[in-house]
Amino acid sequence: MKKITYFIIGALLMGIGFTSCELDDNIDPKKATKVPEGTLLTNAQIQFVNQYDNMSVNYNISRLLAQYWMETTYTDESRYNFQDRGISDGFWLEIYRDVLQDLHEAKRIIKDAGFTGALAEKANNQKAIIEIMEVASYALLAETFGNIPYTEALKGLENTTPKYDDAATVYADLFKRLDAALKSFKAGAGSFGAEDIFFGGDIDKWKTYGNALKVRMGMRMADVPSFNSKSVVEAAVTAGIYNAGGEGAIFKYLGTDPYVNTIYRGFVIDNRSDYVPSNTLIDIMNKLDDPRRALWFSQKDGAYVGLTYGKTDGGTYDNFSHFSAMFFKADLPVILADYVEMEFFLAEAVERGYAVGGTAEQHYNNAITANILYYGGTAADAATYLAKPEVAYATAVGDWKQKIGTQKWIAMYNRGVEGWTEWRRLDFPVLNVPEEMKYKDIPKRYPYPFDENDMNPNYAAAAKAIGGDLATTSLWWDVN
Repeated sequence: MKKITYFIIGALLMGIGFTSCELDDNIDPKKATKVPEGTLLTNAQIQFVNQYDNMSVNYNISRLLAQYWMETTYTDESRYNFQDRGISDGFWLEIYRDVLQDLHEAKRIIKDAGFTGALAEKANNQKAIIEIMEVASYALLAETFGNIPYTEALKGLENTTPKYDDAATVYADLFKRLDAALKSFKAGAGSFGAEDIFFGGDIDKWKTYGNALKVRMGMRMADVPSFNSKSVVEAAVTAGIYNAGGEGAIFKYLGTDPYVNTIYRGFVIDNRSDYVPSNTLIDIMNKLDDPRRALWFSQKDGAYVGLTYGKTDGGTYDNFSHFSAMFFKADLPVILADYVEMEFFLAEAVERGYAVGGTAEQHYNNAITANILYYGGTAADAATYLAKPEVAYATAVGDWKQKIGTQKWIAMYNRGVEGWTEWRRLDFPVLNVPEEMKYKDIPKRYPYPFDENDMNPNYAAAAKAIGGDLATTSLWWDVN
């Protein structure tokens, strides 16, 4: 989607110094000089989904980092080269400029309007929706990079070289903002309506998504003793999350260019064939005789074949399994949060002693079953799979981290951000090591944007604070 532009001054400043202002000699009377808050929200939502789900090696290589896919032609990104394409810069830029800046401006417009009475209640719901989206965006940045500009972010020309805030402190503040937003919703007051392309302005759906986000963020902090993950997760579950298969924050593209899924854009519109499933994924699924293979992939000479992950010379596209037809649909939905993800979190929560109801095995089975059904499998497929000794919760190899981590990683297929993040946190399954590398070389974070090193004097302190600006530096929540 073309970025909605309004009075853009100069070049991008530090990835977050994007600003807008009115210059008397730069006014085009044939173009709009104001953008409504609803339009800004719409654009922010589209850009968030586009970045979260993007498969472009210029913006988001999470499907490669999770080793779901392997490149056939150019292999630098699967071998963790972030620099040549400025991948970190693209990720950072999209979230700060095209998502957070628009949300920030929408909130300012609403605040400056000074609504009263019923309009003030509607405006309050609108601000709560924006807050939840801002929380999701900042959480994504912190989980990807570590310490990030936060308190001094989005200041435009007032501050083009913002300091970096401690990620754990940012995360703690995001929980406060999320709680406040969820409590502030007022039933019957309205919100954005159709301009909210996630939920059509339905505040109950925003509450559920907010609570699901709270569970996700709470579980991300489960290994940080100073953070009260238990109470956060229990409160969110009590308030209400996704409770049945098929439920979730699931965005569906219109299916006409430019509003199409990233895979359709890459393979159909751009006519490229750069990716096939990796042997990391295919080999694990083959070993488990996973019924999702037939739903997700084609066969090559009667077998499911993945390309060896991290090969320097890649491979020929036609020599491997390909993605099934469903993934090439222009309107393929993007899952932002869903029942499957929540059930895996609840299985883990039970193992950690959280009071969330049910047993770990029940939640584990629910998650796997719902994932198989979502992609077109049957209840019988799920039951047969769960009965396998290698899959059944009681008999699968390893402790609960290995059991849940492995099956969750499979279920998060095509959700690269979540698959990679949960692998970093739970440490399972064991991934493949690219040629001429070691296991410790698999990235635990994105390096900071290379422009930041050149242009922001706060960069050096930020890099030192997290233990070094390396892709292999573990973030604050990844303590094991």
